[in-house]
Amino acid sequence: MEALKQGADTLFILLGAVMVLAMHAGFAFLELGTVRRKNQVNALVKILVDFSVSTIVYFAVGYGVAYGAHFFVGAEQLAAKNGYELVKFFFLLTFAAAIPAIISGGIAERAKFWPQLIATAVIVGLIYPFFEGVVWNQHFGVQAWIKDLTGAEFHDFAGSVVVHAVGGWIALPAVLLLGARANRYRKDGGMSAHPPSSIPFLALGAWVLTVGWFGFNVMSAQTLDKISGLVAVNSLMAMAGGTLAALALGKNDPGFVHNGPLAGLVAVCAGSDLMHPLGALVVGAVAGAIFVVMFTLTQNKWKIDDVLGVWPLHGLCGTWGGVAAGIFGAKAMGGLGGVALGAQLIGTLMGVVWAVGGGLLVYGLLKKTMGIRLSQEEEYDGADLSIHQISATPEREANW
Repeated sequence: MEALKQGADTLFILLGAVMVLAMHAGFAFLELGTVRRKNQVNALVKILVDFSVSTIVYFAVGYGVAYGAHFFVGAEQLAAKNGYELVKFFFLLTFAAAIPAIISGGIAERAKFWPQLIATAVIVGLIYPFFEGVVWNQHFGVQAWIKDLTGAEFHDFAGSVVVHAVGGWIALPAVLLLGARANRYRKDGGMSAHPPSSIPFLALGAWVLTVGWFGFNVMSAQTLDKISGLVAVNSLMAMAGGTLAALALGKNDPGFVHNGPLAGLVAVCAGSDLMHPLGALVVGAVAGAIFVVMFTLTQNKWKIDDVLGVWPLHGLCGTWGGVAAGIFGAKAMGGLGGVALGAQLIGTLMGVVWAVGGGLLVYGLLKKTMGIRLSQEEEYDGADLSIHQISATPEREANW
């Protein structure tokens, strides 16, 4: 019976890992559809290579930083309990690799390829797993301190803060240090429009992410006996709320509409195991509104050239999700309880501060040492010459 349970748990988390792995195709197509045509191939290559670097670094370093485990033992030990620990690593790797995939969308179209791979290695190997270990593995007694102070630990079931807010807030310094794309904000005060190159590809990316997200959230239970249909329905309701809010506030813009469900899903991750479905609907709707309003402000008023809007989508909606778990997870709001707003505020603030500091450190050092921005010639050509012009130039397309 125990062997059967172990096998079922291994299969359960493996299915979750595969679903979240598929989300990286969603990241790729969302970026592909949003960037200009000359940068499409570069975006596809970047997402795939970032994931590969993340795999190696998280296997060798990051998983150990977060959970104190390593895989430099014999195969017999690795295969113990049906290899559950290995598949758990696979599942959690797909979360860790989401961080550079998130950042990729913000820095698109003008960031150098190789320095970004170095940033990926440092972020996935050290910065992200350090905070992951604090929240999800009781490192340094931080959760115990928060519980003593507020009466409950910081609750982040599926990573509104640990994954999304951290990724989005790391991306913000990277975007600011890079600066806007060439001629995006003109000297005459005008703004050059860079519309999405393919709404169908953008929509495909959004749908792939949305479907995979049910593995991201539901399989965060990590064992079959802890699975909850509440998580699935709350994810569904938040998705719908985010979509409709983005439709209403985004004035029928298809880019906003297809990012709306993603905003809702980002926000519901933290409290999806606690909220009432009506609470999840509100959380998702607020997140959809946050994305539309803040994306518009950052692009048009503050002149922050965050290409895919990853700071509003992941950074701000993830932050909202961390706080919302403390509001809508409470019994007074129809939730299951066991969560405190004070704990959520503290934990969320810690994640934001850690991410901003890490982003400034990594990208600041890279900017001073290697440079992180393409030359003007490379940017206009849509090619990073250091990777042999991986771009969709007319000459290359003629040979394909």
